[in-house]
Amino acid sequence: MKVLVKDQLIERDEAKVDVEDRGYQFGDGVYEVIRMYNGQFFTYDEHIERLYASAAKIDLDIPYSKPELRKLVDGLMKANNIGTGNVYLQITRGEQSPRNHVIPSTPPEAVLTASASEVPRDKTLFENGRKAILEEDVRWLRCDIKSLNLLGNSIAKNKAHQAGAFEAILHRGENVTEGSAANAYIVKDGKLITHASNNLILEGITRQVILRVARENGIPVVESGFTLTDLAAADEVFISSTTIEVTPIIEIDGKLVGDGKRGPVTKTLHDAFTKEILKQCGELAVD
Repeated sequence: MKVLVKDQLIERDEAKVDVEDRGYQFGDGVYEVIRMYNGQFFTYDEHIERLYASAAKIDLDIPYSKPELRKLVDGLMKANNIGTGNVYLQITRGEQSPRNHVIPSTPPEAVLTASASEVPRDKTLFENGRKAILEEDVRWLRCDIKSLNLLGNSIAKNKAHQAGAFEAILHRGENVTEGSAANAYIVKDGKLITHASNNLILEGITRQVILRVARENGIPVVESGFTLTDLAAADEVFISSTTIEVTPIIEIDGKLVGDGKRGPVTKTLHDAFTKEILKQCGELAVD
């Protein structure tokens, strides 16, 4: 397996991170996960725009132009012969010795690392749905930055796993924000309702596509957010991300959502989302 370190493709077992890299010490960096279908990137440009936007929000200079980065990522995918899978890439602020919270006036050279893996689509996610739990959202207040600081997300996701669930739906008091690794939505009386795009959630690339195709299919979209009470009374609930597309939530904390099956609006949205993939990437294989 080949990985990318800075601008070099090397074998996975040769990759090293300096012990005083600020990404390792402080989580000082940003990342993206980009999906591929049939050897073609899906929404590549949108992901890269978000990567550069996240970096700008923490005053991190990415040492590559967007065309240069695309060339590096293309080389990574070809070296690993990825058909349907994921690319993970991150940029850290680089090595700073000795360790110091304060960013030096002349910042160290940022460090790019990236890896790629074959990850087929899983139709059971889209058709059968998954269970979720509720968990208080204790993360920091800049969730709009796709940073490496994911401890809160990881703890919530692990609690879901321990409970036999797929995802933790997070809430700040009565107000639902998103999932530990996904955006969250409810459907009520035919309306699609989700949290507003602000600092309390990550503006998902898949979310952007879903909201657009919802409007194109005549589904009213409300971005005012929803409460735990709204969630309990929802006709349908689903989550979305780059890797899970549009995944129904059929049970929350042991209580069925609707009849415990994927709802019609969720199905319509996933069908429309799939058409968007087809436009960019061609025919799809589903395992």
